[in-house]
Amino acid sequence: MARVCQVSGKRRMVGNNVSHSQRRTKRVQYPNLIKKKIYIPEEDRTVTLRLSARALRTMNKKGVSAYLKEQGIKV
Repeated sequence: MARVCQVSGKRRMVGNNVSHSQRRTKRVQYPNLIKKKIYIPEEDRTVTLRLSARALRTMNKKGVSAYLKEQGIKV
């Protein structure tokens, strides 16, 4: 299973580890993903999503339906 947020689409970022001597080696930073059950009152059902922590915070702030509609996701 790919490490991708199902709502925001966040993926891994690639960068460099930089040592004291300034040598650069590739490294990967993964998003902070959380498996979460979310209740959608309009459809009266629960959906399990794999969300990034940032998407979850935004969803709590704006509301589930509004955020999913804003992202263009039909549930």
